[in-house]
Amino acid sequence: MGALKGKGMAGADGEKLMTGQHTEEAFETAIEDHLSTEGGYEKIDREGFDPERGIFPHEVLTFIRRTQPSQWEYLLSIQKDNAEETLLDDLCRALNSEHEGCLSVLRHGFKCFGKLFRIAYFAPASGLNPDTKKLYAANRLTITRQLHYSAKHNNSLDVTLALNGVPVATIELKNPMTAQTWRNAVTQYKNDRDPADVIFRFKKRTLVHFAVDTDEVYMTTRLSGRNTHFLPFNQGFNHGAGNPENPGGYRSAYLWEEVLERHSFLDILARFIHLRSEEHTSELQSH
Repeated sequence: MGALKGKGMAGADGEKLMTGQHTEEAFETAIEDHLSTEGGYEKIDREGFDPERGIFPHEVLTFIRRTQPSQWEYLLSIQKDNAEETLLDDLCRALNSEHEGCLSVLRHGFKCFGKLFRIAYFAPASGLNPDTKKLYAANRLTITRQLHYSAKHNNSLDVTLALNGVPVATIELKNPMTAQTWRNAVTQYKNDRDPADVIFRFKKRTLVHFAVDTDEVYMTTRLSGRNTHFLPFNQGFNHGAGNPENPGGYRSAYLWEEVLERHSFLDILARFIHLRSEEHTSELQSH
């Protein structure tokens, strides 16, 4: 992935704006292309998102039908035409519960009419037997660009990552070639993202939010308006902050090439995110 090359910033304001739009869009496209061709993700359309439930319903239902046919047939036999709505309602009830929440549901599943339904399958520490290997392979990590996540306003998220229909991460991107950096992305999260929107509710939907430019990465696990605290998620360079030069592309490329790569990110979701309920904070640790 090569570094972006500008078209020159001289000229009328209109030219500058078009250049800025192009370069930021190209940065977004580069990340999407890598994740969807080498990172193990699939692209899904933003129109499939339900802002009231805060999930991609079709993705959820497809995953459950594919991986848990007997449980699905049982629910279908009882609920008939209401089976889909019943399942989605019980999933959201569990996601919204103070005693369960997104991380617990991803790791342990949720109950619906007495049956346990799984919304993800992670790799066991002891290795994969044929059955668990098949279920693990059925996980669908997806990427959606410019997601309109709320019916209250027309804001959109640059990148949203979901696991089997449940959104787990958001990314706001900035390109210094447009005179904006990760700091502008942080400001956007603090000022223009309402923590009350379903997709941002702490412990109930997305688990991590990244502010990213071509050189650096910052992250938070809880949006709290102007009190949101972002931490550096960089590799370090010469015993200091930042990231080393990357001859093959952007300095921040390790985020989507390593951390968010399918197997790496599934492992992080399974074992390396910890919620501290007593402090109402959470941590994300990478390998």
